[in-house]
Amino acid sequence: MLNSVFVIVPIAAVLALSFAYYFYRQMMKSSEGTEKMQRIAQHVRTGAGAYLRQQYKVVIVVFLIITAIFAYLAYGLGVQNQWVPFAFLTGGFFSGLAGFFGMKAATSASARVANACRSSLNGGLKLAFRSGAVMGLVVVGLVLVDISLWFLILNHFIPDMDGGYKLMTVCAIMVTFGMGASTQALFARVGGGIYTKAADVGADLVGKVEANIPEDDPRNPATIADNVGDNVGDVAGMGADLFESFAASILASALLGAAAFMDMGDIQLNGVLAPMLIAAVGTLLSIVGIFMVRTREGATQKELLRSLNTGVYFSAVLIVIASFFILKYLALPNYVGIWGSIVVGLLAGIGIGQSTEYFTSASYKPTIRIAESSNTGPATVIIAGMGTGLLSTALPLLIVVVAIVLAYFFATGFAFGADTLNMGLYGIGIAAVGMLSTLGITLATDAYGPIADNAGGNAEMSGLGAEVRQRTDALDSLGNTTAATGKGFAIGSAALTALALLASYFEEVRMMFVKILDAPQTLINNVPAIEASFFDFVQHYQIHLMNPTVIAGMFLGVMSAFLFSGLTMNAVGRAAQKMVDEVRRQFRTIKGIMEGTAEPDYARCVEISTKGAQKEMLTPSLLALIIPVLVGLLLGVPGIAGLLMGTITSGFALAIFMANSGGAWDNAKKYVEAGNLGGKGSDAHKATVIGDTVGDPFKDTSGPSLNILIKLMVMASVVTVGVAVTYHIF
Repeated sequence: MLNSVFVIVPIAAVLALSFAYYFYRQMMKSSEGTEKMQRIAQHVRTGAGAYLRQQYKVVIVVFLIITAIFAYLAYGLGVQNQWVPFAFLTGGFFSGLAGFFGMKAATSASARVANACRSSLNGGLKLAFRSGAVMGLVVVGLVLVDISLWFLILNHFIPDMDGGYKLMTVCAIMVTFGMGASTQALFARVGGGIYTKAADVGADLVGKVEANIPEDDPRNPATIADNVGDNVGDVAGMGADLFESFAASILASALLGAAAFMDMGDIQLNGVLAPMLIAAVGTLLSIVGIFMVRTREGATQKELLRSLNTGVYFSAVLIVIASFFILKYLALPNYVGIWGSIVVGLLAGIGIGQSTEYFTSASYKPTIRIAESSNTGPATVIIAGMGTGLLSTALPLLIVVVAIVLAYFFATGFAFGADTLNMGLYGIGIAAVGMLSTLGITLATDAYGPIADNAGGNAEMSGLGAEVRQRTDALDSLGNTTAATGKGFAIGSAALTALALLASYFEEVRMMFVKILDAPQTLINNVPAIEASFFDFVQHYQIHLMNPTVIAGMFLGVMSAFLFSGLTMNAVGRAAQKMVDEVRRQFRTIKGIMEGTAEPDYARCVEISTKGAQKEMLTPSLLALIIPVLVGLLLGVPGIAGLLMGTITSGFALAIFMANSGGAWDNAKKYVEAGNLGGKGSDAHKATVIGDTVGDPFKDTSGPSLNILIKLMVMASVVTVGVAVTYHIF
């Protein structure tokens, strides 16, 4: 029997989608500006739509193959629940849908934001931010729709079981739809990242450095492809990524709640509902925060950033208060401690965001020092950026370490032992939910970035006045910071979510051991399997650092993170080389481009980026699916445990390093372009452009894709746990 308070979840979903539609309609009522502005915007919309259609064709084929494999595992070998193939498909569908709607809003907004900046900075900020809010609210709304539907369907069809196993089974099945979301997200992130960086590198190296023309100059053949790339990578890709994070954190916490409160009747149900309700209420409060974002004319970068943070922090404070009363109403044991875990997650998210802002914003010393190193050429810019990126990993890692420890101990009442382990893990899971509870507004600040960037591009290509370009540059520079902060936030949430999923992996092992091996009375650590705890199974499989299969798995996990990064970096390099060759060819062969009397062949550059992305994204994306299955077959459950620990720890640090160094290089370039150290066209500018070019695949391809790799490898291990339990060699 469901608790009636569950109705808040679908209500929040409907309201989020309704406000997303409202913001979209408001944006569409704004003028798109001059005929030239409209034509440029249409070029970007057409290119983005064509790319997504091509990507979805590839992804559909991959999904059908994976679904067929899952169906065979479920219906042929019986090592998987029979609902899994369907859950996998819906997760991928909703993830793709979230990216599509967000990108549609973003590509419609850019010219309108540029036109709004002709009148005022505040008008441009509000329009860009609320257009970004369409993405934020669509993502959280669709996640809550998917969760609501599956929870209701499975509660109806799964029969009652003794000992609280019904809710365990329901939550275990629901976790698997996250794999569909993860798979779609990885294709979107990797493909979009390769697309956008191939275009960006081509536009920068040939346009700015060789031809000495400004950014977003209409004479540059790669300009439209670059603007398209901002949308397919940073909007559609980020939306699919955080859709998956939000869903996975809620579902992993629900499963851990079912395990922590086993055989406790309504308390177990309330433990499952708690993360869903916190996410739902956080969504409602995010809508309130969105309406608070505004600024004054002529605002500085710090004032603009404060305007965005006002809405985010206001929503965060409200969810802290609301979550306390939710947990109290649900009457969970030690609800004050569990509430402490939620607060820890929220504070960790804010802390990681602030750390990222410090290391990547042109308002602070680290990025200014990178810009100042340009006086001695591009080599020192690259060295300074690498050093800053490496240093920037320390604080987020410390924040996550403190968050894990505090979330665990708050939930257990500062007890430590086998009997409190499940409660501690539930605390870590619900901390991840706390971190992502205000995702509706947090993602709006991230999606705002590429909208502002495209608005600046449209203003430049349309030949709008210097005052308009100054306003769009201010919004664009702010967008670089919010995008970098958003990536740090996404990576931080990935670490906590992956840890919650890792814990849920062992719950799946326990269930599959009993179900597949039909061994409920087999002794596990001297306890019947049906009664054995998480800790009993960890001891049974000898998951400790003296087990060579665990150590082997850890090294394979570290290898996976670096191998994936190398593949994606090289993919960008190959695609970018083709773009550079094409831009050079057009400058050489199309007479009148530099004089502005002939229009470049924009469509050819869009086509090169599209084909390059589709070709290059398959290998690294499929790697994340194949490695956990192979390790499970070879090394079994201990090997998978080591693999996931190695991937989570190394992947998190590597992702922070790449995202922050890339963001710092980008804003160092913006610092020079603002008139410092000689300004645009100077040697310092050219040096920082090269640094930014190196950083592009760091911050927009490999770095943000790593956080999906972490979660997808855990998710793939969870979904294929039956294979590791049944067929492993060692």
